[in-house]
Amino acid sequence: MSLSAYYKKRNFENTPEPKGGKASGEQLRFVIQRHEATRLHYDLRLEMDGVLKSWAVPKGPSLYPDDKRLAIHTEDHPLDYLFFEGDIPKGNYGAGRMRIWDFGTYESSEGGAEKNLIEGYKSGNLKITLTGQKVNGAFALVRTKGGKEENHWLLIKKKDEFSSDSKYDAEDFQDQISNYGEERGFFKPMLATKTDKIFKRAGWIYELKWDGYRAIADIKNGRVNLYSRNGISFNSKFSLIHRSLGQIEHDAILDGEIVALDENGLPIFQALQNYPAEKEGELRFYVFDMLSLNGHDMTGLPLLDRKSLIQDVIEGIDHIYYCDHLEDMGSVFYEKAIKMGIEGVIAKKADSKYYPGARSEFWLKIKASESQEAIICGFVKIKGGGGLGSLILGMYKEKELVYIGNCGTGFSEAESRELLDLFEPLKREGSPFSGKISLKGRKANWLEPKLICEVGFSEWTRSGSLRHPVYKGLRSDKAPKEITKETEIKLKKGKGKPAEESKGNLEIDGVNVPITNLEKIYWPDEGYSKYDLIDYYMHVSDFMLPYLIDRPQNMHRHPNGIKGESFYQKDTAGIFPHWIETVKVHSKSKDDYIEYMLCQNEATLIYMANLGCIEINPWLSKMSDLDQPDMVVIDLDPSDKNTFQQVIEVAQATKEVLDQGKAKGFCKTSGSSGLHIYIPLADGYSYDDARDFTKLLCYHVHELVPKLTSMERAVKKRTDKIYLDFMQNRKGQTLAAPYCVRPVPGARVSAPLNWEEVKPGLKKEDFTIKTMPQRLEKMGDLFRGVLTEKNEIELILDNLG
Repeated sequence: MSLSAYYKKRNFENTPEPKGGKASGEQLRFVIQRHEATRLHYDLRLEMDGVLKSWAVPKGPSLYPDDKRLAIHTEDHPLDYLFFEGDIPKGNYGAGRMRIWDFGTYESSEGGAEKNLIEGYKSGNLKITLTGQKVNGAFALVRTKGGKEENHWLLIKKKDEFSSDSKYDAEDFQDQISNYGEERGFFKPMLATKTDKIFKRAGWIYELKWDGYRAIADIKNGRVNLYSRNGISFNSKFSLIHRSLGQIEHDAILDGEIVALDENGLPIFQALQNYPAEKEGELRFYVFDMLSLNGHDMTGLPLLDRKSLIQDVIEGIDHIYYCDHLEDMGSVFYEKAIKMGIEGVIAKKADSKYYPGARSEFWLKIKASESQEAIICGFVKIKGGGGLGSLILGMYKEKELVYIGNCGTGFSEAESRELLDLFEPLKREGSPFSGKISLKGRKANWLEPKLICEVGFSEWTRSGSLRHPVYKGLRSDKAPKEITKETEIKLKKGKGKPAEESKGNLEIDGVNVPITNLEKIYWPDEGYSKYDLIDYYMHVSDFMLPYLIDRPQNMHRHPNGIKGESFYQKDTAGIFPHWIETVKVHSKSKDDYIEYMLCQNEATLIYMANLGCIEINPWLSKMSDLDQPDMVVIDLDPSDKNTFQQVIEVAQATKEVLDQGKAKGFCKTSGSSGLHIYIPLADGYSYDDARDFTKLLCYHVHELVPKLTSMERAVKKRTDKIYLDFMQNRKGQTLAAPYCVRPVPGARVSAPLNWEEVKPGLKKEDFTIKTMPQRLEKMGDLFRGVLTEKNEIELILDNLG
């Protein structure tokens, strides 16, 4: 294989043609492109040996076996040419308009691996079977012998169920792929390819993967044709959606998913199979793409341009909803989707075009759990009774129906009865499988392989069966011949190029939180971005929020990262969205009220992080009584000359004082250079009480380690000792919250500790945004006692004497 001839003929500064591309998986792909060059012709390209083997077919392909169409072999093309449509400018090789005419997969008609195709190609005798939208069935590509031109081949259709018995002209069908604004025939939607894991990549958007029926809505002159991906009409079955679409005042072709939602907004797949007989759940049509608008073909536009027009078209139409998306934040969006109970997400390249009928790598689906469509080929009854015991499932593999296991769970008694009724007219004598299968002594009741169901399962076994399958429901939107094992591609490492600017909304706690500039670097030395900060706070929010709720926030914003300028913001009056709670506090110095933000939920926490609040700084008292702190803090603040091991020694002395006073205290790293020791208080103490109490504790600590500590507030008077800071215990004073990030190198975190960990060898560098989520998963919240314990100051002081 070589692309040298392809590159030699092109100047990529002047042509939009692609330079490369990668293989997609098990199935080989083909494309036929209509090329309006100096002379109109059709280009047939077959994926083979890492490139596209290419032939120019002057009269286009034919389905009439008596036609022997000349096919002129041209240079190899890169794999991304499978998706290329565009106008090659004048002056360039192949100048003219190129549009995709057909697209699909192919295989050797004689079976075998790709190497058999390569051998046939080298010998000049290729026998292939195409599976496309227009062109299907067996073909021969044969190099002519004895001719003057060695690159002349013949493209010949073989007689089969797809061949025509009359003359065939490709031009009669030329507008069916790209020009859907004018051609109103059956439209095959673009399909997503399954991949193994979620990813974060600039230039991609992420949508919820709705568990429903894929549907195309073709609207023209007020008439609506609503149908499945295979042309099965939904006009009657989902008449509610059909009627609503009729209210749209534009001609359009919409692509989306029909779902039934429960009271929590989660899809109920099984409700769709019996609709409208059992109208369970709220029926919705989520629109995620638009292929034509008022006669204008949109398939060649970038995805985001197509999506940008959808909301205007469907605005105000009942039961029709826009499928929103988030840009760039794939991992966070995926985790939120799974937490909500959605089965996964669809990742789409933001600038991708729409390729009808193609399963493209520009759309990728990532699911939390495995699911598979299967054909019901028979069933087993319950021993000693007439009920349904299990379903015998199959799928097609290389055109042969194969057994993939039995499914005996997931259907209710009512569903069992319904299924048995459906099975009655489909009963047959023998097995539909060509090979023998073992049912371990159970009697099979065989069926014609026509009914399709969807099952969830844990994994594929080595023998090719489903492990632990669970019935989800019947599907009426697909054909049995389509049911094959889904191909999965593995993502390669690499984050792609960063976007110039990323914007989006993340739905959290029922509100849309604006997210911007995710790629902005906050920690230059580590390369951590705003995305990493938000991703961290999403992971730890459940642990962190109890220490923030009902406490005013003093926002410390670093909009340009830790090396940029920062500023504090207290007063938030009239600035932030209505869903963010605030509290007004009177300021003696200003003789006015300051409106503080309250971080009451995850949405607000992420909103603050998006503003550049790297660290989160709450008060020590709650809005129920802002004059009475429910905890006090001893801040062990070292000088530049102190080591962290010396700070640990002072913390151990503090623990000794607390133990002597029989007080419950809790230690955490500051996230910067010191340690914080929190002592929860019983109700009723003022800030003055709290500060005086903490000052007395600090005197006791100082007596134990006088050479290491200082009580002097003035830095010059501390003589390079660790400052026992009790002055943090004042109204309005704030401190870094447990689990919050600090604007310091390494993206360190304020990490709660077990007292057993506070010993020589402890390293503050071990606690970062990358390590804390795993630590929390393993150890849980070590600081919860700060919220539950209640120390009485008088008892502690009595114990200390």
